[in-house]
Amino acid sequence: MNFKKIIFAAFAVMLAIGVGSANAGEKLRIGVEGAYPPFSWKEPDGSLKGFDIDIAMMLCAKMDAECELVEQDWDGIIPALLAKKYDAIIASMSITEERKKRVDFTNRYYDTPAMFIAKDGSGIEISASGLSGKRVGVQRGTIHQCWVEKAFPDAELVLYGTQEDVFADLAAGRIDAQLSDSVQGLEGFLNVDAGKGYGFVGGAQIDVPCFGEGAGIAVRKGNADLVQSFNNAIQAIRVDGSYEALSMKYFGTDIYGAGS
Repeated sequence: MNFKKIIFAAFAVMLAIGVGSANAGEKLRIGVEGAYPPFSWKEPDGSLKGFDIDIAMMLCAKMDAECELVEQDWDGIIPALLAKKYDAIIASMSITEERKKRVDFTNRYYDTPAMFIAKDGSGIEISASGLSGKRVGVQRGTIHQCWVEKAFPDAELVLYGTQEDVFADLAAGRIDAQLSDSVQGLEGFLNVDAGKGYGFVGGAQIDVPCFGEGAGIAVRKGNADLVQSFNNAIQAIRVDGSYEALSMKYFGTDIYGAGS
């Protein structure tokens, strides 16, 4: 074993030993959405499934913490955290400066770009003039709403409570285009029957003020120990390969993002 491998292995052991110390035996309540496949959804029996759900349980195991999932609509997900309905949010929440005013974030646990979807052959051009007068659907209170309002002020913005509702209206022809996370758009719409005849348009949308620094875990302000425990756990599942295996299971690629 070369020196680099020895150091890497030692780091992995230190993480495995130290991750759970601050939270061993603690019960944590984790706020999740349950309406954002493939990151989270609800089965007919009421059980919650998805990448965010599995990540939550994987991190809790690394922290040696007992976790309870608490389902919450997206519109109220931060207010419910601040009201102490749960201790953390694991719901594909992008780390933005605006949200940092209300909550603290961990490091990211994935980073994927936003993209528009429209019907094949629609001729829609993703520009301020190209979307002028077009009905563009987004989930309310998201980074995608921020970007459409900022970059396409003459578009007719149509807001929805869930991303599933956005896709339903796109498939029904009630909106001309929609903006969402690219992986979620691919797996949640384009790769299912409802998305046949639709495709991405306009390329990746880039804007740090709106889109932030990737998806992180939100906690109430001042809870530095919990943030550090989650950060240690995120690093640990990166090191031991379990993060990559989970990402490959859902998406066929590692969605952690550049600089991993």
